[in-house]
Amino acid sequence: MEAGMVTPAPALVRFSGIQKTYDGEHLVVRNLDLDIRKGEFITLLGPSGSGKTTTLMMLAGFEVPTHGEIYLSDRPIKNVPPHKRDIGMVFQNYALFPHLTIAENIAFPLSVRKTNKAEAQERVNAALRMIKMETLGHRRPGQLSGGQQQRVALARALVFNPQLVLMDEPLGALDKRLREQMQLEIKQLHETMGITVVYVTHDQSEALTMSDRIAVFNDGIVQQIDRPDALYEHPVNSFVAHFIGENNVLAGTVESVDRDYCRVALAGGGAVTARVVNVSGAGALTSLSVRPERIVIIPDGASSDGPNRLAAKVRNTIYLGDHALAVLDVAGNGEFMVKLQPGSHDSLGHGESVFITFRPEDCLALDPV
Repeated sequence: MEAGMVTPAPALVRFSGIQKTYDGEHLVVRNLDLDIRKGEFITLLGPSGSGKTTTLMMLAGFEVPTHGEIYLSDRPIKNVPPHKRDIGMVFQNYALFPHLTIAENIAFPLSVRKTNKAEAQERVNAALRMIKMETLGHRRPGQLSGGQQQRVALARALVFNPQLVLMDEPLGALDKRLREQMQLEIKQLHETMGITVVYVTHDQSEALTMSDRIAVFNDGIVQQIDRPDALYEHPVNSFVAHFIGENNVLAGTVESVDRDYCRVALAGGGAVTARVVNVSGAGALTSLSVRPERIVIIPDGASSDGPNRLAAKVRNTIYLGDHALAVLDVAGNGEFMVKLQPGSHDSLGHGESVFITFRPEDCLALDPV
């Protein structure tokens, strides 16, 4: 190994050739091969029905793979019951026992594992301090807010020091502000304790905020697994580009290819130069991906030397506080978005003709939608 290179953490979890079907015909999860490293925060991200929750449930032991094997610390666990897998779980609905106090709820996994009373009390007290609820251990779940209940559910999942914690849409029931606060708290706990977290969500901003890596699911298949910044900057196909962050799509046909770049004739008129990512060659249909913040609006009549200059018409401007969005009609796309600095949208009138430009390296030629 070369000097300065970091050895990747060993895989704590390994999915090998996993398939899952409920009816014997439709595969909910297809040929999944995935390694989850010890100590990492990995998010399974995708739309409803994409297979992410089923994958989590198979790892937890609540579902059994139809084919393949799951390994935890190099040990096959397909036939190991959930309570013997040493895994903590946090659900969206908290799953707290309403008749037990907060302290008793947190202590429940310890009682199942027959931890002695003194050690259990010590661990519960430490867990209450961790979630900043030292004085609320005597209360019952019904006396707490949603955010407090979710903290209790988190403490219960961590109190027995599991080697792995699974979280299934744990913040879905919280309002936006509390959800963002809990995202930071969970991420801080992960970093402080060094635990391995597998997190399921359909919220791409949540995944980008919290994850070391994200596995993007669609139709039972992992489309791409990578760091959040790599997924955003270097999507491998149109689905990932459109699912991660805001994205503009322009349909076209590849006219020519010159190494890493291609010339594309747009279906709605005009032509641009784009970076080749997922196209088969000249004559192929393609969907171009351009992020809203990478586009510059130029007033009609102003000069521009940009290689990708397209006529556009302003349909609307939307003020969003820290930025504004201009909604344009560009080459047949009537919902083309451009991100603007506050105040810069004031001069854009509805129906006004303008031009846009963007760099070829910010325009990705991908598979047709």
